[in-house]
Amino acid sequence: MLTPRQWNDTVLRAVSALVFLAAGCHDQRAQVRPLERAIWRFDDQTPHRLPPGWRIAATNPTAAPATWQVMDDPTAPSPSRVFALTSTNNYDGTFNLAIADGPSYQDLELSVNVKAVAGREDQGGGPIWRCQDENNYYICRLNPLEGNFRVYVVANGKRRQLDSAKVELGADRWYEIRVRMVGSHVMCRLDGHALLSANDGTIAGPGCVGLWTKADACTSFDDLFVEPAIANAGESRP
Repeated sequence: MLTPRQWNDTVLRAVSALVFLAAGCHDQRAQVRPLERAIWRFDDQTPHRLPPGWRIAATNPTAAPATWQVMDDPTAPSPSRVFALTSTNNYDGTFNLAIADGPSYQDLELSVNVKAVAGREDQGGGPIWRCQDENNYYICRLNPLEGNFRVYVVANGKRRQLDSAKVELGADRWYEIRVRMVGSHVMCRLDGHALLSANDGTIAGPGCVGLWTKADACTSFDDLFVEPAIANAGESRP
């Protein structure tokens, strides 16, 4: 029998799926506005498999696609399962992607918990949004090796930095990344601290959301929340 939280999450995913099927992930004519936020907790998914409704891709691949799967993790912010990139042979300028097939958002608020697990060349990762395909999207990520928190736009496979902040980060611990983008303005928070702000109109229309790591970074993600944002309004969640 489903718990109340599992039932609620199942209903939300069903509503989002119906909206996505009606509008399409890449429909540029109008923003899809789900009735409710989309939530992925991953706790009710089968371990060692890709969650339903997700697909794997890469920007500038240098090897076979990375392995993404649901994993048990007793440290998860919402126990006991997470979605993780667990192995990859990619390196250098490859961006490993897991993309949700729907719903599609233009102006949005999103949050996700991120834990850097391993990586010699790179560590960490973060969410992507307004994703048109594997070569066009926005990304906000943390990197414990570099000690920074950054937001970028990726256009035609090329990444351009929009803002950066120096931060002290540790591997194997959880951080919350929160993003709000309305029109061309994006603001990003790390554990509640507003550290990044930029204006960019490269990708103006709606797109999918997803998760990102670079090169050999193995990273875990939990509790991905996404909902439409309203212009001239504050964040809807504290």
